[in-house]
Amino acid sequence: MANTEPFKFPASFVWGTATAAHQVEGQNVGSDFWALEHAEGTFFREPSGDACDQLHRYREDIARIADLGFGAYRLSIEWARVEPEEEHFSRAALDHYRRVLACCHEHGLQPCVTYHHFTSPAWAVSDGGWEGARILDRFARYCERVTADLGDLMAWACTLNEPNLPASLVLSGVLPEPSGKAPPPFVVAAAQRCGQDPSTWKPFLVGDAFRMRDVMVEAHLRARDVIHAGRSDLPVGVTLAIQDHVAVPGGEDRRRDALERSILPFLEAARDDDFVGVQTYSRTRFGSGGPLGAEAGVPVTIMGYEFWPEALEGAIRYAAEISGVPILVTENGLATEDDSERIEYVQRALQGVARCLQSGIDVRSYFYWSMLDNFEWFHGYDPRFGLIAVDRETQERTPKPSATWLGEIARSGVLPTRAPGSSRRTP
Repeated sequence: MANTEPFKFPASFVWGTATAAHQVEGQNVGSDFWALEHAEGTFFREPSGDACDQLHRYREDIARIADLGFGAYRLSIEWARVEPEEEHFSRAALDHYRRVLACCHEHGLQPCVTYHHFTSPAWAVSDGGWEGARILDRFARYCERVTADLGDLMAWACTLNEPNLPASLVLSGVLPEPSGKAPPPFVVAAAQRCGQDPSTWKPFLVGDAFRMRDVMVEAHLRARDVIHAGRSDLPVGVTLAIQDHVAVPGGEDRRRDALERSILPFLEAARDDDFVGVQTYSRTRFGSGGPLGAEAGVPVTIMGYEFWPEALEGAIRYAAEISGVPILVTENGLATEDDSERIEYVQRALQGVARCLQSGIDVRSYFYWSMLDNFEWFHGYDPRFGLIAVDRETQERTPKPSATWLGEIARSGVLPTRAPGSSRRTP
C-alpha cells in the first residue's frame, strides 16, 4: 500500500476487541486449567484467581469499548460454567451469558462468540480428553445446547480457539516433540485433584500435539454442523494461530513441513466454513536445521518473539489462499509497557490488512487482543496486551492512549498514513 494518504476501510468492516472467559471472568474453579494452575510444581507463573472480575463487571467493560468507538466484542462462553457436570447444564450460567450478549446489543456491539477458548470442564478431559474420541460427543452436545439458548444473539460463532496451537508450538521449537512419556508431575497432581486418572486426563496443550490436532479437526467439523443445525444463518468458523512462516535459503522444506503438520489440516477443513479467524502476533523463520531465532537487528517483545507487525499480512494471505473463505482477524496485538509501541505495532499491522483488501482479499474484521490487561496463561499477569489497564488490587479500569487512538480509527474507518511516533520502527 502506498503510504501517501489515509486508507479508508469498507463501511462494512468490523472493528472490535477480544477476550477469553477464563482470562477475564475469574474463579473458573471447575475448569481443567484451574486445576493445572493450582497443582504443585505447575509451570503457570501464578493462578488466575479473580482475573479481571468480568463475570460481574461485564456491563462496565462492554459500555466502555462501545464508547471508545468499537463495533464488536469477541468473547468466549465458558464450558466449565455451562456444564459443570456431564449432561447437567447450568440455567444460571446460560442466563448470565444471555445477559452478556444482550448487553452487547444494547450498546451496538456485534458479539463474536467462541465456544471453546483453551479451557474445558475438568470432567470433560477424562477418558482421553482432547486426544480421544469421547470428547467429540461431549463438545458437540455442549455446542448444541449453547446454540439453542444463545445462538439468536450471536453475530459470528467460532468453534475452537487456536486448535492448531499445540502442533505449531512443537514445530516452531517451543515445545518438544511428543515422546509418549508419563505426563509431568504437576499434570498428574492436577488430574488427581480432579479425581481423574492422570494417564487419560488430557487437557488442551497437555499431551500429544498431533493426536490433539486430528481430534480437534473433527471436533470443529462436528461443532460447525451442530451450530448450523441450530441456526442455519449464523456464520461459523474456526480461529487459528497463524504466525507468518518464512524460509531463509535452505529452509523451504522445514517451513512447508511446519505448515502442513499444524495449520493446513484446519484450513482444508475450513473450506466449507463461513470464515477463518486469523490470529497473528509475529513470524517464525525456518532454516535448513529448523526454526530460527530472531533476526539480527529485529526487536524482541516481552513474549520472546520478534516485533514484526507485518506478519499479519502474510498470515491473512496464506489463510485466504488455502481456505478460499472470508477472513476475520480475530486476534492481533502487542504485550508491552510502552503504549506508543502498541500504537506503532497496530498501525503497521493495519497497513498490511489494507494491502490485503486492496489486492482483493475478503477481510471483514480486525479484533485487537486484548480488551484488558488480563491473565495470559502460563505467563500470568505480567504481559500487558490490553487497550485498557486493570489495577490488580482494585480492578479499576483505565483506558490507555492506544484505546482512544484505535477507537477513533474504528469510529471513522480511516487509517492515518502514520501513527504518532511511528518513524522509529519502520523496517
